[in-house]
Amino acid sequence: MPQHEDSKLEGRYLYSILITLVVLIAEVIGGIWTGSLALLSDSGHVLTDVLALVISFSAYKMAQRPSDDNHTFGYHRLEVFAALFNGISLAIISIVIWWEAVHRFLVPNEILGVPMMVIAVIGLIANILVALVLKADHHSYSDHDHNIKHPHKSIDSKEDINLYSAYMHVIGDAVSSVGVIIAGLAIWLTGVLWIDPLISIFIGAMISVSSYRVLRRAFHILLEGTPDGISINEIVTAISQIQGVSDIHDLHVWNICSGHVSLSAHVALTSKGCSNQVEILSLIREMLLISFSLEHVTIQIESENCGQGNRALPNPVD
Repeated sequence: MPQHEDSKLEGRYLYSILITLVVLIAEVIGGIWTGSLALLSDSGHVLTDVLALVISFSAYKMAQRPSDDNHTFGYHRLEVFAALFNGISLAIISIVIWWEAVHRFLVPNEILGVPMMVIAVIGLIANILVALVLKADHHSYSDHDHNIKHPHKSIDSKEDINLYSAYMHVIGDAVSSVGVIIAGLAIWLTGVLWIDPLISIFIGAMISVSSYRVLRRAFHILLEGTPDGISINEIVTAISQIQGVSDIHDLHVWNICSGHVSLSAHVALTSKGCSNQVEILSLIREMLLISFSLEHVTIQIESENCGQGNRALPNPVD
């Protein structure tokens, strides 16, 4: 990424973190002042937004560090561990919100509906502003390295997955703010206090869903599962259609982190293909880049199946 785009992206991250921190402080103070659990619950969601933004920014900065002898893949995997921590934190926050909501159902307390609603409106406006900042980046930095048309949309945007996850956190918090506004309006008009813990349960449910998604993706990457949007069958079919390829085996595709996908495979060639190894290898690499956006590729060319791994082609091609 060019240096001016680096600085621009860093600026947007920092602006988003600053705005979200201001919202967090306002909602914590407002929740304590008004006695609203829904507002405090929403502040818990805002806290996860801050964590998500800080984690995304830290992972972005750490990923720029060069690899060394002890970390040959660099520091990209730190993003995954950070996401794992973030997902666990989300789960804990949702449990605490539900616990307090049950207590509020049993022992209601006085709530100031109008101030609660006003603070939530301010939070909603800030969330929309942050979302617009992050969304601009999400579209601006996709495919910045090369002008290639990719048929796989999910891989086409792999550069922005980390940023996109932070964007979705903020969108979720905006929805939570809407819930708090509705609760504040309803309490102001009706005086019914159980609306506040009810909205809190809804916010806790949203946070738990976010936790599940973050943890599922983090565990999938740590287990070196096949990245989302990649079809092993499509890759095998594409390689097998290159003239001179007789067999494909020991094929693996995995995430180093959410934005870096690697592939390794053993490719056996026909007798005619063995005399044209350099060109065939070049064709395979070019096809994987153009059709699947796979840049970090390791291909071992063989004259026959070495017996390692599973055969990807059911039958050798004559």
